[in-house]
Amino acid sequence: MKKVIIIGKFPPHLGGVASHTYNLAKQLKKKGYHISVLTYPHEKIEDKNGIKVSSAPTINIKGLRGLIFTFTAAKKLIKIIRKEDIDIIHAHYIIPPGLIALLGSFITGKPYYVTVHGSDALILSSNILIRPFIKIILKKAEKVIVISEKLAEKILKLGIPQDKIMITYNMVDTETFNPQIKTSFKKEIRTKKPIILFVGNLVPQKGIEYLIKAKKYLKKDSKIVIVGGGPLLKKLRDITKKENIKDILFTGPRTDINNIMAAADIIVLPSISEGIPIVLLEAMAMGKPVVATKVGGIPEIIDKKVGILVEPKNPRRLADAIEKLLSDEKLRKKLGENGLKKAAKFSTIKTPY
Repeated sequence: MKKVIIIGKFPPHLGGVASHTYNLAKQLKKKGYHISVLTYPHEKIEDKNGIKVSSAPTINIKGLRGLIFTFTAAKKLIKIIRKEDIDIIHAHYIIPPGLIALLGSFITGKPYYVTVHGSDALILSSNILIRPFIKIILKKAEKVIVISEKLAEKILKLGIPQDKIMITYNMVDTETFNPQIKTSFKKEIRTKKPIILFVGNLVPQKGIEYLIKAKKYLKKDSKIVIVGGGPLLKKLRDITKKENIKDILFTGPRTDINNIMAAADIIVLPSISEGIPIVLLEAMAMGKPVVATKVGGIPEIIDKKVGILVEPKNPRRLADAIEKLLSDEKLRKKLGENGLKKAAKFSTIKTPY
């Protein structure tokens, strides 16, 4: 029985990486692997479904948080590897998880793998101070796993050999996300209006301000619901007030995404940079039509059979696509049904070990 330790975001942390690592851990456990997880600090860290979860301490000061976590987590990783006789280290995100894996591998001699999820390659690699560390981390890994062809191209440009790169798309949990989910969300927010839903971290690369501004161009009555937390929350709320944009609801972070998504009529992702967003796979698994931008790996999973793609940073085009779907229930249903069929292809995660 192989023993694997996963490093990176993991529930109760929220977001695409946490969903991915949880799905991977459950899948590996079903195959008979012994799974441990080392994640970021959280007040509710606990074992999940027989998967042992631990965290390493740090301080909540920007600039020092990641640096301190790198050293505390590397120390803890070495301890876990020796105690549990771990065979494989699997880091999710290049820095700090990949750096932690490199340090742990150097001390213990155990091989490590790195999954690149998107912004770690697309954004961090443009930093001239961080770029050399990224190259070292990826070159010394057994395999570099990427979640889209676009990311594979980016990694090749960093000088990583083709035979070291493996493409494996994100997975959607079709037990949690399916069209049979019952919802109480419309009743909770007291609306009968069509819901246009965004789910994700409120960070610049998600392009949420363009969705908010698109609301001004929508003729049909609807409500935009923005689910998630992050550094842009105040700024986005200020935009809605300053520009007097009505019917925008910020829920903050939520764990009942399937309940909320079940109430939605259209799922929108207005990103300006992406890997393969799990939220779009979840939307398809729920039978929901999507509107998204032509960036990163999105066109690899979204085509005209399941949704509408638009150029990024363009509120009017975004509004046109949303308006088209709001005006055509038959089209929404057809796209949702096609998406449901396509989502079935993303029910597993390939691994190199």
